[in-house]
Amino acid sequence: MTENEQVTYGKFSHETDLREFKNINNSLMQDALKVWSNLWAELDSSLRQTSKPNGQVEPCNKVNPETADRFEPSCGCSEFVKKMWILRSYLDFAKRLSR
Repeated sequence: MTENEQVTYGKFSHETDLREFKNINNSLMQDALKVWSNLWAELDSSLRQTSKPNGQVEPCNKVNPETADRFEPSCGCSEFVKKMWILRSYLDFAKRLSR
């Protein structure tokens, strides 16, 4: 094998590795964004439920004792927490993959 063939093979291998890394990372981030979107929808629907009669949402720094414990996601608390852990796992894996 000549030196040019080795350089070409090495370049192709690095380009392939980089393309595979890019595809894996893209898929991982898409999945993480889907989980985040689901979590945000749960929080957003909860905020709409605790809004004032005139349609305004109470500021976050004001906690109404009557509504302080009202957040109950439609998917259930255990499923919501599971989604949070899945999102953390995706982000942790992306961090380790990028090193």
